[in-house]
Amino acid sequence: MATKHITKIQTIVQTNKKASGTVLFFHGSGDTGKGLKDWIRFVLGKEISFPHLRVLFPTAPLRPYTPNNGELSNVWFDRLSISPDVPEHKETIESIGDEVKKIINGEIEQGIKPERIIIGGFSMGGALALHSAYRFCPHAAGVFTLSSFLNETSAVYDFLKTNGDTPKPPLFMCHGNRDSLVDLSWGQNTFQELKKLGVDGEFHVIHNAMHELKKTEILKLIDWINKTLPPLESDTS
Repeated sequence: MATKHITKIQTIVQTNKKASGTVLFFHGSGDTGKGLKDWIRFVLGKEISFPHLRVLFPTAPLRPYTPNNGELSNVWFDRLSISPDVPEHKETIESIGDEVKKIINGEIEQGIKPERIIIGGFSMGGALALHSAYRFCPHAAGVFTLSSFLNETSAVYDFLKTNGDTPKPPLFMCHGNRDSLVDLSWGQNTFQELKKLGVDGEFHVIHNAMHELKKTEILKLIDWINKTLPPLESDTS
């Protein structure tokens, strides 16, 4: 299978003259970077922006997606089904991991240190964020997921088990208690498994929320991002 490339990235620039960090925000299956950016603006009532951080919203490449009967969709990787009890689609996860590394290397080339990068996402984008922060780019400042899960036999768990000394960025997870696509227990089990493997973090149940973004969780996320990547002295001088 040919490698699928990430070619489109929406950017919200920092309000300062120069950025001292980056937030990578991956969308869910079938969406786009622009779609996620616009959705957050609709829910929040304004853009998600920071004085010192730029926010990147990449768009997943088009690829056949098994849960959609093999039709082309903007998805980060393929899945046998939307369920934690099936194997991961290793080939597509590894190929998109190479693409994530390219984005991060691009940020590093612009002067952003790896430890000043946060990686996160909604739904499938959150699963990609976990693979990215704990396998592909473990020097990241932190990782967040919204309505996401890992498969029970995920390569993330295997990697952390066999690489105990690898950096483990702090984790922020939110999940709706009425999510009918990605059950709350899937997210909770993912969090508990990562915790057993040495990951420190926080898990927030968002009440009366389905598989969606809520203003409450975005505000919690913004607060966590600011605490995880506070401004540098040079940002305010």
